[in-house]
Amino acid sequence: MPWTGYPALFLVCCIFSGWFAHIDEWYGFLDFSTFLGSFGTVGEATFVGVGGTGARHAFLYVLSLAPGVMLALGIVAVAEYYGALLAADRLLNPLLRPGLGIPGAAGLALIASLQSTDAGAAMTHDLKDKKRLSEKELTIFATFQFSSGGSVVNYITTGIALFPFLPVSFLKPLAVILICKIVGANLMRLYLSLCRKEDAQ
Repeated sequence: MPWTGYPALFLVCCIFSGWFAHIDEWYGFLDFSTFLGSFGTVGEATFVGVGGTGARHAFLYVLSLAPGVMLALGIVAVAEYYGALLAADRLLNPLLRPGLGIPGAAGLALIASLQSTDAGAAMTHDLKDKKRLSEKELTIFATFQFSSGGSVVNYITTGIALFPFLPVSFLKPLAVILICKIVGANLMRLYLSLCRKEDAQ
């Protein structure tokens, strides 16, 4: 594994983690949302418009998701070239294998899924295509992602209005969300193991 894998892994983790979101310093560019940017406005609305319905509006909405997916896959492709996936597999495997039953190579997709459901899904699909995830691992990982997708960004952006009224630290509810995601994934892991035992009998 090339030595460049470790700094590449660190940079990708920074980009997808959301740590640098809403930072005005020069290093604020190390954020997926900042990289992604935003659409310009046509009049008072974006190109998707307002008041649309049916398949036409759905088409424009799906089209608006394409840049995020393309950017995420592009970042991962560059990171993989420099050995970030190998570094993730080596560093995160001791944590993810016993904790969730998935390989360390899925670590980047896991981090990305906490910020963007589309990026996490696209990266997971890419891992499956490259045979880095088995069907069982894919099902467990999909369960983790499906419950509360984009947890960190959605919690911070939509819950910010309620933070002043929380009787506890604003990080505690987020911790509960993440713990529930882990519990849900392990319940699916247990279910799949039980089904496999029944099939063997």
